[in-house]
Amino acid sequence: MTDTEQPIIKVSHVSKQFNMEAGFFAKKRKSVYAVNDVSFELKKGRAYGIVGESGCGKTTTARMIVQMYIQTSGEIFYEKESVSGFSKRDLRHYREKVKYIFQDPARSLNPRMTVFEVMTAALRHSSMWKGKKEAWKEASKIIQEVGLSEEDLNRRPAEFSGGQRQRISIARALIMNPDVLICDEVVSALDVSIQGQIINLLLDLRKSRNLSFIFITHDLKVACYFCDEIGVMYRGVLVEEAPAESLYKDALHPYTKLLFDGAQGKLSFSNCEVKTTLEKEVCCPFAYRCPNATERCRQELPEFREIAGGHKVRCFYL
Repeated sequence: MTDTEQPIIKVSHVSKQFNMEAGFFAKKRKSVYAVNDVSFELKKGRAYGIVGESGCGKTTTARMIVQMYIQTSGEIFYEKESVSGFSKRDLRHYREKVKYIFQDPARSLNPRMTVFEVMTAALRHSSMWKGKKEAWKEASKIIQEVGLSEEDLNRRPAEFSGGQRQRISIARALIMNPDVLICDEVVSALDVSIQGQIINLLLDLRKSRNLSFIFITHDLKVACYFCDEIGVMYRGVLVEEAPAESLYKDALHPYTKLLFDGAQGKLSFSNCEVKTTLEKEVCCPFAYRCPNATERCRQELPEFREIAGGHKVRCFYL
């Protein structure tokens, strides 16, 4: 296996359960099964997309990768080392190398800080801190790299547009010189024209810095444009995984086809909401929405099997 084929992050059979909120009316020992036995690999210099509707487990999976949430079962590996076994010091170093960019920069950027203070808050408490003068020099270089100016370092986040604030969020991540960026719906709140600018910025950064990406989105067309591989999630389960260029042409799972129809503005065969998963998945998670579902689909969980080079699907009839 060459260096570019070596996974930098490996997610192996990861699941996450949340206890339902306690209270007088809460049912005892009830859990939400947010992520169910998910496995995938992110190779160095590549972009892996996780796609699905709200409530399908995308963000929970991403937050487990940086250990904002601790998985209920399974393992997450960073360069062959299990993240679960990291000491506090190792975990701090890991989070410097794997940076998370949030969906809403207005909420993730402290409005009382200047852009310079926002960008260097984590840097000040790391082994990379070399004093304010050096930090300013590095921040100035990076803020211009993301398309803003050195003068913007003295301004506050509220003075910027949504797209500019997202550029500041990206700059804050870059100042730690990371290996991986986890982008959680980073363009979903932006106008379409601004979305394209941010996506192209990320593509430029990926090339110039040899970055690896985990790209979370509900928009399958955006994912196909940006990513190399895509995993489609539904109710915490991966239902299809394929290279982006082949998924765009040869989507097989009914849910993946529904997402493409939605992205193209077509009416889908189902407008049902994603059901909350209160029990461990033992049948096809999409059976209640699928027009082709049979009794077997409602009784058994299909195997996640490879049907072509790198193309996996979870369906009995494909």
